[in-house]
Amino acid sequence: MALVAALMIAAAALILFVMGREPICKCGYVKPWYGEVMSSENSQHIADWYTFSHIIRGFLFYGLFWSIRRLTGLPISFGQALLLAILIENAWEIAENSPAMLDRYREMTISLGYTGDSIINSVSDIAAMIVGFLLARVLPVWLTISLALGMELVVGYLIRDNLTLNIIMLIYPTDWIKIWQGGA
Repeated sequence: MALVAALMIAAAALILFVMGREPICKCGYVKPWYGEVMSSENSQHIADWYTFSHIIRGFLFYGLFWSIRRLTGLPISFGQALLLAILIENAWEIAENSPAMLDRYREMTISLGYTGDSIINSVSDIAAMIVGFLLARVLPVWLTISLALGMELVVGYLIRDNLTLNIIMLIYPTDWIKIWQGGA
């Protein structure tokens, strides 16, 4: 299973490369953490404020596949569920970095100068989702939910953006949220 997961992630990286994504930040170096949101280096390094949303997605994917298995009786193993979650996350990383989605981000969110993720950032985002998925497997449900809510609240407070706001602004853009996110 680990080999299949690694091959899936490598395939996503290759697709992103073919799409013209930069392997690393155009600045020429890689930082383990980059916390400045309104910067051309955002989403160009290994981790940033949006890494937390990928961890939360791992929680959500684990919960989704656990629920499907529980409610339908489908024999989805943990490994199969993880590979499906990686497939979905890979698809998101590819879609998120498409010209149409980049335009949507710039148009509807606070990411006015957003140019997309570097490949190392996309691969790190996929890894963060895997970490979230694995954590959701071993942590009590109450702790997983508490961590997700805590991450959403802290990140939302600190950078005026998080997974929830990102989804709202992509699906149903709201002027007052955009104004608040812009610092008004």
